[in-house]
Amino acid sequence: MTDITDDISEEISFQGFEDDCKLLGNLLNDVLQREVGPQFVEKVEKTRVLAQSACNMRNVGIEDTAELLEKQLAAELSQMTLEEALPLARTFSHYLNLSGIAETHHRVTKIRSTEKQSKSCDDTFNQLVQGGVSPDELYSTVCNQVVEIVLTAHPTQINRRTLQYKHIRIAHLLEYNDRSDLGQEDRDMLIEDLKREISAIWQTDELRRHKPTPVDEARAGLNIVEQSLWRAVPHYLRRVSNALKKHTGNPLPLTCTPIKFGSWMGGDRDGNPNVTAKVTKNVSLLSRWMAIDLYIREVDNLRFELSVNQCTKNFSRLAHEILEKENSMEDRHDIWNPSSLRSQFKNNSHHAPPLPTQLPTGADLPSCAERNEVESHYPRLDVPGSEFTPSHSEDGQSSLRVKESMHDISNLTIKTHGNDTVSNSGNAQSPVTPRGSSFCSSQLLARRKIFAESQLGRTSFDQLLEPSSSQRPGIAPYRVVLGDVKQKLLKTRKQLELLLEDLPCEHDYKDCYETSEQLLEPLIMCYESLKSCGSVILAEGRLADLIRRVATFGMVLMKLDLRQESGKHSEALDAITNYLDMGTYSDWDEDKRLEFLTRELKGKRPLVPPTIEVASDVKEVLETFRVTAELGSGSLGAYVISMASNASDVLAVELLQKDAHLSIAGELGRPCTGRTLRVVPLFETVKDLREAGSVIRKLLSIDWYHKHIIENHNGHQEVMVGYSDSGKDGGRFTAAWELYKAQEDVVAACNGYGIKVTLFHGRGGSIGRGGGPTYLAIQSQPPGSVMGSLRSTEQGEMVQAKFGLPQIAVRQLEIYTTAVLLATLRPPKPPKEEKWRNLMDEISKISCSSYRNTVFENPEFQAYFREATPQAELGFLNIGSRPTRRKSSVGIGHLRAIPWIFAWTQTRFVLPSWLGVGSGLKGICEKGHTEDLRAMYKDWPFFQSTIDLIEMVLGKADIPIAKHYDEVLVSESRQELGAELRRELLTAEKFVLIVTGHEKLSENNSSLRKLIESRLPYLNPMNMLQVEILKRLRRDEDNNKLRDALLITINGIAAGMRNTG
Repeated sequence: MTDITDDISEEISFQGFEDDCKLLGNLLNDVLQREVGPQFVEKVEKTRVLAQSACNMRNVGIEDTAELLEKQLAAELSQMTLEEALPLARTFSHYLNLSGIAETHHRVTKIRSTEKQSKSCDDTFNQLVQGGVSPDELYSTVCNQVVEIVLTAHPTQINRRTLQYKHIRIAHLLEYNDRSDLGQEDRDMLIEDLKREISAIWQTDELRRHKPTPVDEARAGLNIVEQSLWRAVPHYLRRVSNALKKHTGNPLPLTCTPIKFGSWMGGDRDGNPNVTAKVTKNVSLLSRWMAIDLYIREVDNLRFELSVNQCTKNFSRLAHEILEKENSMEDRHDIWNPSSLRSQFKNNSHHAPPLPTQLPTGADLPSCAERNEVESHYPRLDVPGSEFTPSHSEDGQSSLRVKESMHDISNLTIKTHGNDTVSNSGNAQSPVTPRGSSFCSSQLLARRKIFAESQLGRTSFDQLLEPSSSQRPGIAPYRVVLGDVKQKLLKTRKQLELLLEDLPCEHDYKDCYETSEQLLEPLIMCYESLKSCGSVILAEGRLADLIRRVATFGMVLMKLDLRQESGKHSEALDAITNYLDMGTYSDWDEDKRLEFLTRELKGKRPLVPPTIEVASDVKEVLETFRVTAELGSGSLGAYVISMASNASDVLAVELLQKDAHLSIAGELGRPCTGRTLRVVPLFETVKDLREAGSVIRKLLSIDWYHKHIIENHNGHQEVMVGYSDSGKDGGRFTAAWELYKAQEDVVAACNGYGIKVTLFHGRGGSIGRGGGPTYLAIQSQPPGSVMGSLRSTEQGEMVQAKFGLPQIAVRQLEIYTTAVLLATLRPPKPPKEEKWRNLMDEISKISCSSYRNTVFENPEFQAYFREATPQAELGFLNIGSRPTRRKSSVGIGHLRAIPWIFAWTQTRFVLPSWLGVGSGLKGICEKGHTEDLRAMYKDWPFFQSTIDLIEMVLGKADIPIAKHYDEVLVSESRQELGAELRRELLTAEKFVLIVTGHEKLSENNSSLRKLIESRLPYLNPMNMLQVEILKRLRRDEDNNKLRDALLITINGIAAGMRNTG
């Protein structure tokens, strides 16, 4: 039932799906019997049967009987006490979540069992070669392809993270249950594990009691990397490499990756005052810490695996140099007094640097399942380790401090089978702080503390663990080199911890890794040495996977984009120009702004005086630019300007960036690390989309900017187009057409100046915000707009749905790769006739007029929206760190697109995705162009995908449910507006079917239709409960129990619809 079902288009086994739903439902009933009692279980079943009967009547066309049954159901639910309604809502909500888990599990099963998958790399490469693409061209295009998936914290993930993890554990149990070799005793244990998980879910509060902070959101994104993408990326790249070798004769180069990842979590400050410069800096450091921590784990595994002695002479020489360096460092450490260090460590233990919170290894796997996929494959010896104890920072946020154990077991020898002995090298290392540090008191304190953490307690404890000299094996060169890699990683991690604690942190760059190239160098040397010695099979295993991870994730996992609204930059420049007695920047016309900005950009002096005093919001803007200069392009991605409408919006950011770089360089006495960030204008409204091409032409016509793009950004311009606000502004159909034309115009503008372009698609999860199947979306872009490069956001619940499980993530990454490849080598067809474009213009004009007349011109609509939906109550969900409105105005214009879509999705009316479409199609059909529209649907991929997505969302709309909301909640004076909108929905359904030639909605997606029908017996009662609770809550607004009940129904409906906003 999700908007992504067609991304993985294979039909699931409905027999297996229904069996698993029945199993999970029965186990939920067992839990309810114990937790709530048999009478409640009977009431649940009675409600379900009544809802199922009504659905059956509608399916066979007996509308009157269905309506009577639905009225009976609504009446029974309205008579329930709050104490009865609350557990009922929770029960149906949990069942819908369990059903979603079963659905995802069977999609994964289908992926695994299908020998030749459509849209896979193997299938697509074969299709292209058979179609005439030469192997050389295919190989070159794949190797040069650049796709970046940007994860955002848009507040549409409704489930708490703790419940998400429990859902993952249940998914693993269902997978384990499919094993044919499972004995009865093991199966009984599995059922008990499932009962435990479901019991824990029932006893867990499903509501967030506090809003997440931006750092919380960023941590959730990093967990997606750690738990899924970290495992999925090497598997995906092996698939690409194997398919390339099969069809071109050459594998994918080891450090080549067609897909990378970016993030807005902690960088998107548009309308979110909680994202500050300090938050951005901390999130960037946190991301680096997580990357280094993951690399340390992988290097540990690799050191155990590479026990071989054979290597090249150069590699052997490197290993011996490292050993000699270690011996000299040990001699230097002897000057330290361990006893004094021990007391120093104890006295300063409260300064221990924090470590980010993270899910324990294997916590997402059930107790009876094999843990091979997430735990190391070699034996472990449990010894006292790091103890994690919660502490509280000044702001009340819970943080995690590490209390390092006072010993170092890096020299531990582990005995395995036979006489094989594994010896980890590189135990005695220098303190983490550098040799060249100046010995001021604070630095000396930090240095002694770090050294103490690594050295204390070695004399007694390590003697028990270390083997005698006669048992030590000979030198294992790969372990020596990787041991040195690990030590540098450990020092890098410690450095980041000190930075996060704002402790003194001077270091020798030779002792830490600053760039991915530095980390790749010794790993590639290991790889080349193994290959030269005939151990290709070892080189291509865990080592190759690690190299590919470094190439993909770099030193930050996901580069952080920054986003800010264009008006904030104008306010900053107003403050600066007023301070300098130059007038008010925002009062100038566009030509004067461009003249001023260009002149200052060509100059070599800073613009902002260090003595300037500005308002707090302007100060925050300037501080953000200082942070971008400090962190540099190695940690940060793009600077996105939302609500961009002029060339001056881009130059303003370029100037503020340049000024911050000059300021920081002056303070440091050296140039800033990295280039300035690439600046990306985001065109969102219908008006701005229409002007996008002109703005880019104006920008590129400015000599300074054209030269800047060529010299600093490799002749590459990035432009972002927004689907959410354009859809809210003009309706889904008009937004789709304006986005199509804007992309054509931007591409033409860049081509005219010899500049390459990458389009950045700001797509949401729901169809109303540009969501839908990834493959379909990419394959329907304008010809020439996807030339081997693409950026796209993945937002909210779509991040978990598409990348939450490694198997699903691998499939999604393949789909991105193959869709972009096909759009590059076999671009989608343009409209065959100019007449088709004219018809689209006319449909769009009628559709937009109908949409805006309803949403913005009808004086009753805003009040109707508030009454008919739970929009006003959505703010209590605490699912995001940012406010629901950009400004304090109550109008729909300043309401964010997410709550706009979310509210209509809850009522199952999904109005933003279809409003205006029916009027547009009807107007053209009545003018005699029905056959033209059918031809367009058949032969124009863009038009076909637009209509298919509208058809998909119409299949999820439910007129009887929407009508029930109106009858109970909407004032009598506005009832007619609701009836008019339902007639418009029927018009849209009628003319979409006329254009497609289908007899009924979703005829070409039977899987989606069956999934919708399977959920209705649980989803319909949830909607009716929500209506009743809304009615009561609006009479008793301070009733917290009613509010909780409402929020639970919102969760349940979101689970049933499989999306929010």
